[in-house]
Amino acid sequence: MLFARFMTIYGHKFKSAFDDDKEIIIAKREWALSLAGYEEDVLVLAIEQAKRQYSWMPSIAEFLQLMDQTQQSFGLAPSEQAYAEACRHASAPSHHPWSHAAVYHAGRTTGWFELKSLPRQATQSRFNQHYKTLCQRVLAGEDLDQVQTSALPAPNNDNLFELIDLWSKQVNMEPEQAQSVLYFLHLPEQSPLRRRLSQRAHASHPALTIPNTISELRSLV
Repeated sequence: MLFARFMTIYGHKFKSAFDDDKEIIIAKREWALSLAGYEEDVLVLAIEQAKRQYSWMPSIAEFLQLMDQTQQSFGLAPSEQAYAEACRHASAPSHHPWSHAAVYHAGRTTGWFELKSLPRQATQSRFNQHYKTLCQRVLAGEDLDQVQTSALPAPNNDNLFELIDLWSKQVNMEPEQAQSVLYFLHLPEQSPLRRRLSQRAHASHPALTIPNTISELRSLV
């Protein structure tokens, strides 16, 4: 998605930055490694900022600065940093001044006992999923500090992750890609960001039946 946007934004300037297709493949791999851990919403906003700030395609270092500036402007730490904070303070979460409410809520939903007792491979993926959902809500304009605990999604969010994985098998799509296509379902229904991402999913996959709600997704699988 990133290189497709860059190609659209910078046109011949983008093409002139690479000698051949092999160089583009190598560059894509390096960019993917460098951007791992950032949420897609932050990526989209950073692209919009790059479009205004750079007349040529930015370097990885320049784009990483934009990503950090974008995420920090919302007070959101990268997933790895947020997970580390949640694990460090899982024993007494009510006594820690959290860097952002999203980290606290992601930790609480994942389970404080699990975070302090289980190995990383058993908890990090779950934490990252919950944190990603909460970050999307923040980027959509929601104030998590004002959200009551009871208003947060259930720990499995109505099995949404599992439902999307089932849907991915039906449409012959990789689970990670399906999670990306349908992650707008995690956002509040009245969120402008949810509407934009839903429209993008429909436009990107016109041959598929894209569910607009969790209920529709459940009926499809």
